Amino acid sequence: MTIDAKSPDDYLTKVPEERISAMTKLRNVILENIPEGFEECMNYGMIGYVVPHSTFPSGYHCDPKLPLPFMNIASQKNFIAVYHSGIYADPNLMAWFVKEYPKYNSRKLDMGKSCIRFKKPDEIPFELIGQLASKMTVNQWIEMYQDKISQPGKRKA
Repeated sequence: MTIDAKSPDDYLTKVPEERISAMTKLRNVILENIPEGFEECMNYGMIGYVVPHSTFPSGYHCDPKLPLPFMNIASQKNFIAVYHSGIYADPNLMAWFVKEYPKYNSRKLDMGKSCIRFKKPDEIPFELIGQLASKMTVNQWIEMYQDKISQPGKRKA
């Protein structure tokens, strides 16, 4: 589900009414916990948290005009999604998240490579998402990203 929005505030006015509260809380918990240096913006039609070009001029290797993505949140057709590139690129971070998740939610973890899906807004483990957002600094993300894209055969960011 694509939401045509010019800003994160605009995005939140366009999500389904039953998701506004959860999406707002998700946004706030990320903003409260994400390390300094990441910027909030609209990215790929979602609310994004990126490394700006002023910090990493090379941008995203798939499209250098875009800033380096780190996290996104979105209201999709059947779920609310949290996308976290670091969890995909760092097996240790993935293992930590998978281990911690059952402490916050009794439902089976619904997760892809970097996408964590929540079908019911009231089951989002906001505290855990806040912890996840805080686990990697801008410099750590840039270093990991550069390492992953420079080595063929390695897991890409």
